[in-house]
Amino acid sequence: MSPVAPRFLRSPGTPRFPAEWTVVGLGNPGEEYARHRHNVGFWVVDELARRAGVRPKTTGSTMAIAVGRLSGATVALVKPRTYVNRSGEAVRQALAWTGVPLEQLVVVYDDLDLPVGALRIRKGGGHGGHNGLKSIVAAVGAEFVRVRIGIGRPLVDGEPSWDPEVVADYVLSVPPPQEFETLHETVRTAADAVETIVAEGPDAAAARFNRRGPAATSGTK
Repeated sequence: MSPVAPRFLRSPGTPRFPAEWTVVGLGNPGEEYARHRHNVGFWVVDELARRAGVRPKTTGSTMAIAVGRLSGATVALVKPRTYVNRSGEAVRQALAWTGVPLEQLVVVYDDLDLPVGALRIRKGGGHGGHNGLKSIVAAVGAEFVRVRIGIGRPLVDGEPSWDPEVVADYVLSVPPPQEFETLHETVRTAADAVETIVAEGPDAAAARFNRRGPAATSGTK
């Protein structure tokens, strides 16, 4: 059983943006980052906002937020304005403003250790070395739902690289056209997965949408 969200995550009285679920896409604010691999979480939130007929607006210093209806539920859609490595500040504020418990928080983000176009949904777990996840876990705890979108690792001389400078250049760059289209197809599928999480729960979404690659390789882990 998931632990009850800590008292400090709940705003007193009526929440500013009451919702049943909060979906946070990770990314960096600003037009210069908009097409980067690191911003696929933002792309998913934008797709969900399009489906809900809303548009996240900057509110305060930590986030852009909108509330709409998805799969019969009231969902807050959040894009942090804190940059990825400080995402926990925005998530803490979002939970306080929406009154949503931690177990009904969904975080969507890029994953270097999954192939381009892969998709993984699970509840709870570690941070996997992702700086945004480190910040969120430190700020609010770990028992939230994760939607991971594979962006692959950069290659140096044909081999995957873990060099911090190489990785930083890779995630903060625009993918080539074919990869960009693959990621956008995955973003649409990830948005379907989020709607399934809201309607049926993360286990059902994982069974339906977890996949090892972008197309015919779909399947559960």
